[in-house]
Amino acid sequence: MTSLALGDTRLLTGVLAAPTPYLFFTGKGGVGKTSCAAATAVALADAGRRVLIVSTDPASNLAEVFGMPEPTSSSPEPVPGVPGLDVVDIDPAAAAAEYRERVVGPYRGLLPADAVASIEEELSGSCTVEVAAFNEFVTLLTSEDVAATYDHVVFDTAPTGHTLRLLALPAAWTGFLETNTAGVTCVGPVSALGHAQESYAASLAALRDRDRTTVVLVARAEASSLLEAARAATDLADLGMTQQRLVINGVLAEPAGDDTTAIARRAREAAALDELPAVLSAATSVDTVPLLARAPIGVAALRAALAGTPASHDVVRVAAPDLDPLGSLVDELAEGEPCIVMTMGKGGVGKTTIAAAIALALADRGLPVTLTTTDPAAHITGVLPDPPANLDITRLDPVAETAAWTEHVLATAGAGLDDAARDLLTEDLRSPCTEEVAVFHAFARTVADAADRFVVIDTAPTGHTLLLLESSQSFARQAVRGGGRDDAATSLFASLADPERTRIVLVALPEATPVHEALALQADLARSGLRPWTWVANSSLAATGTTDPVLRARAADEARWLSEITEASPRRPVIVPWMAEVPAGAGGLRRLTG
Repeated sequence: MTSLALGDTRLLTGVLAAPTPYLFFTGKGGVGKTSCAAATAVALADAGRRVLIVSTDPASNLAEVFGMPEPTSSSPEPVPGVPGLDVVDIDPAAAAAEYRERVVGPYRGLLPADAVASIEEELSGSCTVEVAAFNEFVTLLTSEDVAATYDHVVFDTAPTGHTLRLLALPAAWTGFLETNTAGVTCVGPVSALGHAQESYAASLAALRDRDRTTVVLVARAEASSLLEAARAATDLADLGMTQQRLVINGVLAEPAGDDTTAIARRAREAAALDELPAVLSAATSVDTVPLLARAPIGVAALRAALAGTPASHDVVRVAAPDLDPLGSLVDELAEGEPCIVMTMGKGGVGKTTIAAAIALALADRGLPVTLTTTDPAAHITGVLPDPPANLDITRLDPVAETAAWTEHVLATAGAGLDDAARDLLTEDLRSPCTEEVAVFHAFARTVADAADRFVVIDTAPTGHTLLLLESSQSFARQAVRGGGRDDAATSLFASLADPERTRIVLVALPEATPVHEALALQADLARSGLRPWTWVANSSLAATGTTDPVLRARAADEARWLSEITEASPRRPVIVPWMAEVPAGAGGLRRLTG
């Protein structure tokens, strides 16, 4: 193997120190993991290594990052200008569709059409996509040809802890599951996975081998992002993936001028880094990557960023976006009848803050309001510790709700199972689907208890959850999961289907990945017949009037994403500027709607 000589490389030195054959980059959408993975792959190839970079991210832009045309196949293609580097972009949706057909195909013509449709919906959630993507990982991790061809395989997006736990279960490979009704999991009949037992075992062994696999956790210098990375680090370490490195991406350099936005952002990032969670401090290495004026697109830009000399940026003028303020949305809500307001969006986009600001503004208008959240990372009382008397705040603890639901299922459906089957059912109940279903019923009770009030809900169920609950109760596992419908859930379904009763607000940052993920969420909801009322573009730099050169260039890049948000939003969207202080307390939240 060629020795690694990175020359003057100044960034990602920790990641590039003694790199293992397999490098998994993981992190929430929008933190820059694709750029970090691509830069790492270029550095390794430039040092004489043979490298394959793989993405299974639904919002992947690997081809764009390398300045290549969109791939026309799922086979590796050489990256122009980087000898020794190949790229393959696997479509997880297509992989999941093929996986579903392998599972469902044998039942077509044998079961009623509604039963087949129910199985297909059961397999349309995130768990199925995870396992379908993992099947692609398995091929690369166990292929002798891949091992002989490449020194390193760089993965953009790693398998989740739930996927690894499910596939590691010994019970998943026992023959009794073919006849046991509990042999249907969130990824379909376990018997459909059995043929891959040896490959899964070999893959899991490779992932747990510190000499073969490194997990690179990518985060932003923000408290919420670092906490999310800490949870992932703990989860993966518990499963034996202990070779971990940390990349803190997009850290603003010390401002040279007196721009208040830049000074405030730098202070916020410094405070977050001072409180770095202990599990992240214990990572093998910590790399801090500066915020670039523009995302590095193209091989030349990636190399310049690695060397610490990114291409110079032009001074740009940024026009203030012509979108509605958040206060106008509240005015429109207040003029109508009490309704359900759901703020939805991926983690880290600020939906909890937006929900709290909307609820407080409605209460300030003298209206009765209930604000509730299930976000485990957002303590709503910390966002709004001083609500007015006409604003009730509740927090549905997803851990407690899921535990109660799991206990109920194990006491009923799991009562007659042997130890192996009960272990499988227990792990299956740790899937994201279980939490969604349990929380949905808690939401239903909250809404039922808050008649004639505005109910603002932070973190709402996805379209997959809604269809899962509505699917045929004759499907064995759905009966286990659903446990029948209660009156509150039935009433909430009717409310969600009424656009005058339910207003869905999609929250996104004006950046590539958050917008792509929100568009996917909107499509997911459409499968349930639900349509967002409006979008909120949160934390916009373009709306601040910043004069800092780096931030101003980033603000100019928002124009494309604000245009996409405007096109996707049924109502004229709302824009919320990046705030110098994290909006908290009644005073801070009122600044968002004032």
